[in-house]
Amino acid sequence: MQMNYVIGTAGHVDHGKSTLVQALTGMQADRLSEEQRREMTIDLGFTWLTLPSERVVSLVDVPGHERFIKNMLAGVGGIDAALLVIAADEGIMPQTQEHLHILDLLEIEHGLVVLTKCDLVDDEWLMLIEEEVRNGLQGTLLADAPIIPVSARTGLGLDRIQQALDDLLASLPSRTVARGLPRLPVDRVFTIGGFGTVVTGTLLDGPLNVGQEVELVPSGQRGRIRGLQSRHSKTEQALPGTRTAVNLTGVSVEAVRRGEVLTMPGAIVPTTLLDLKLRLVGDAAPLEHNTTVDVFIGSAEVGCSVALLDREVLDPDTSGWVQLRLQAPIAAVRGDRCIIRLPSPSRTIGGGRIVDVYPLRHRRFRPEVIHGLETLAKGTPAEQLSQVLATGGAQPWSMVAKASGLVPATAETALRELVTAGEAIILGEEELITSGTLVIGAGEWSKLGNAMVATLQSYHTSYPLRVGMARESLRQKLGLANARIFNLVIARAAHAGVIVLTETLAHLPNFAPQLTPAQQRQVTLMLQGFARTPYSPPARNEWEVLGPELIAFLTDTNQLVRVSPDVLFGSEAYTKLVEWVQRTLVEQGEITVGQLRDAFDTSRKYALALLEHLDERKITRRVGEGRTRY
Repeated sequence: MQMNYVIGTAGHVDHGKSTLVQALTGMQADRLSEEQRREMTIDLGFTWLTLPSERVVSLVDVPGHERFIKNMLAGVGGIDAALLVIAADEGIMPQTQEHLHILDLLEIEHGLVVLTKCDLVDDEWLMLIEEEVRNGLQGTLLADAPIIPVSARTGLGLDRIQQALDDLLASLPSRTVARGLPRLPVDRVFTIGGFGTVVTGTLLDGPLNVGQEVELVPSGQRGRIRGLQSRHSKTEQALPGTRTAVNLTGVSVEAVRRGEVLTMPGAIVPTTLLDLKLRLVGDAAPLEHNTTVDVFIGSAEVGCSVALLDREVLDPDTSGWVQLRLQAPIAAVRGDRCIIRLPSPSRTIGGGRIVDVYPLRHRRFRPEVIHGLETLAKGTPAEQLSQVLATGGAQPWSMVAKASGLVPATAETALRELVTAGEAIILGEEELITSGTLVIGAGEWSKLGNAMVATLQSYHTSYPLRVGMARESLRQKLGLANARIFNLVIARAAHAGVIVLTETLAHLPNFAPQLTPAQQRQVTLMLQGFARTPYSPPARNEWEVLGPELIAFLTDTNQLVRVSPDVLFGSEAYTKLVEWVQRTLVEQGEITVGQLRDAFDTSRKYALALLEHLDERKITRRVGEGRTRY
C-alpha cells in the first residue's frame, strides 16, 4: 500500500509558514484559482510535497492561530509530524509557545524546527536564537527535534528540510487500514456547479471508494460518494493519511456542517459523554469542577462542562481523570485526542486522549470508576474489552467492538480470551462472531441473573398459586426492551438452570405452587363440576367463587383452559373438542357453529366461544358462517 503522511506547520503569525510551504512545494496553499476549482481542483487549504525518496506527503499550512485550532485539528490524529516555524529575527513568541502546548497535548512527538528569515540576521544572532529555541523546547515532545536554519528567499536549507523529513518519516509506521473503518472529519463543505456537495478533510483509519454509501455523524445524513480527489487528482479510492475531497450525492450542502464525521452507515453512534485523562498546561490557571470549556475533537468544536472525577481542583502541569459532558452530540472513537480551551478569553489550557466514548454518567471520587478508567488506558486488549463489557448489559458485538477502540481482529481475539476465562458470555452461537452477536460481561451477566432470580422470587411470594410469571412481564421488569436480547438471555439462563421456562411462563427451579387443604377441597369440587358436564361447563358466576388466584392456578397447571373471558373448559374436554374440529375439517373442509354444537350436545354459546378461540390460535379461519382450516 502507498505510504501516506500528513505534515502540519505551526508557529507564530507572520513567521513565514506559508512562504516556507510555497518554497518547498512551488504551490500556494492559501487559495487556488476559480478556474481550477471548476474542475474540482479544490482549495483544500493544503498542498503536497514529493521528497527525495519519492515519498509524497501532504502539507497542512496553518497561517493563523484560529486556523491552527480549527484546521490542523481536522482529525486530530491526522497529523504525523510537525514543522515548527520560528522567525530567526524574532525567536519564540507567545503563539509559538501555545502551538507547542497543542503539539504536546496532541502527542505529536515527531517534527522539525525551522528557523526562517535567516537571511535577515547575522551568524552570531542566529547562534543565539538556536540556543534560545533549544532551551525553549526543553520539556516538550520536540525537545530533541533537529533545528534547521532556512531562507525561503535564497533557498538556504530547503534541501536539508526535505532530507530531514525523509529521515524522520523513514522511522514512522505508515498509516494503515487498521480499523477498516473510514473516518473523515469534515473541515470544509461547499458546493460546485455541476458537481453538488463537496466535503474535505484528512482521511483516517480506512479507505473510501467511489459509489460507497456513507453517513455524516452526528446529523445522520446519508448519501453516496460520487467522486473522490486526493492531491488535486481524481481517484477511485482514497487512502487513510491523505487529504481528501469527497463529492456527495443525496446530501444538500445546507445539511452538512463543519465538525461532522463522514463514515460508513451505522459505524459511529454520537455521544455526549467522554472520559479521558486531562493534562493541564503549565501556564493555565487551576481548573475547578464543572468549569465550562470548549473541546476540539477532529474538526468538531463543542461546549462542555468538565467533571473532575478524582480531585477537587486540577492544578497546572498535572493530569486527572475527567468526564466531559457535552452540550451537543459529536462523533468520536476511543483513542481520539482532544484539546480543551477556555471560551473567553480564548486560550488553550489542556488536552488528552479519550478512553471511553460511551460511558455512564459517573459519580465523583469512586475508586471503581478510576480503576476502570486506568484499565481502559493501560490494560491489555482483553482487560480493556472486559472494562467495556463491565457496563451496559447484553450488547451487539459491533457496538462493543467500536466502544473498545481495538482493531477488529484484536478485539475478537480478546473476546474469545475472555469467554474462555469465563469473564464474558456470548449469547447464542459461539463459533461465528458477527456484528449482531450478543455479548455480555460476566459481572453484568451475574447482575442480570440475580435480578431474574429476585424478580421471580418476589413474584412467587406475591402469587404463590401461580405456576410462573408471564415472560413478557419478566422482560418488562428486567428493563430489556429488545425482545431478541431478552429471548437469548432467558434461554441462556434456562440452560444454566437459573430459571425454568414453559411456553409462556418462567419460574424458579425449586418452585411449585402448593394448595392448602381448604383450597384443595375447593378445587376438587369445582373440577368435579367440570367433569360432570364437560361440554357445557359451569358458568362464570359458578367458577368465579374460587377467586382469581385459584383460577390462575388451574389454568397455569392446564387443568382448565380459558377460551374466552367467560368460558372455561376442562383440559380433557378441550383436547377432545380441538381434535374433533381438526379431524372434521380434514374430512369435510368446513364446519359451522351448529355442527359443533350438535356433535357435543352443547349450546351455541360454548361452541361459538371455542371456534373464536381457535380462530385466534390460527387453527381455524372464519369464512362466512363457517370455519375452514387456517
